[in-house]
Amino acid sequence: MYQTNPTITLMKHLYLLLLTCLLASCGNKRTLLLPQIENAEINELHDVSHAYLFYDETKEDSVDLNRKNLISTTNWLVNVDKRLTLEQAIPKIKFLQDKKRNAKMHKNEAAKNYFTCNDTSIKNLGFLEFTDTYYHTLSLNEYSKDNKELQNPMILFKVDTFNNYTIQKVTGQQQLSLVSETIDKAIEDLIRITDNNNNLVTYLKFNPKLSFQDYILIKSKLLKIESDLVVFDNNEFIY
Repeated sequence: MYQTNPTITLMKHLYLLLLTCLLASCGNKRTLLLPQIENAEINELHDVSHAYLFYDETKEDSVDLNRKNLISTTNWLVNVDKRLTLEQAIPKIKFLQDKKRNAKMHKNEAAKNYFTCNDTSIKNLGFLEFTDTYYHTLSLNEYSKDNKELQNPMILFKVDTFNNYTIQKVTGQQQLSLVSETIDKAIEDLIRITDNNNNLVTYLKFNPKLSFQDYILIKSKLLKIESDLVVFDNNEFIY
């Protein structure tokens, strides 16, 4: 249901496998499937408003954004259908981020952005913050032409599919690559490379065809890495 709720009270037995939204403007009932994660670090938020990215097969890009109840001074909960690909969802997400970052009036610097998820470990809602993430749909080589702060040497964590990861240590023209078939093994490789190469920043690169469900699950695991030497850059690349 579209409404601005100043406080989210998470009920113990609430298990949202489906987020069903009623569009007051046309009276149509629409279903949004939230991505699932385990052991979310954030399970309660206050002072929020909502945006919805629906999976819509009737549209050419299969995505429909409803943001009419967003308030710039609140925390934004972005509800993204897990069936969407990054290629479909990221342009809409970037649009929302730019609207909030470029707001001239009624701006609240403390207000943040979160993806809403189903936390299966507690059968309740969980939230993943993405306030300071900058998404790019151009390659690192193209980005580096105009952004000299791109660090080199660096570590590049590449996600092709949920079962295909490549971790590269890039030093000038030299590259050391490790290929993994699971996210847990990829994280082990990342920690091992980072431990042997202090002060290297890790950049994330995702296949645009990756589902939003897989993206959220991978990000939730990466954010739980407990090594102080693993540092992720705020820029993420989708190409």
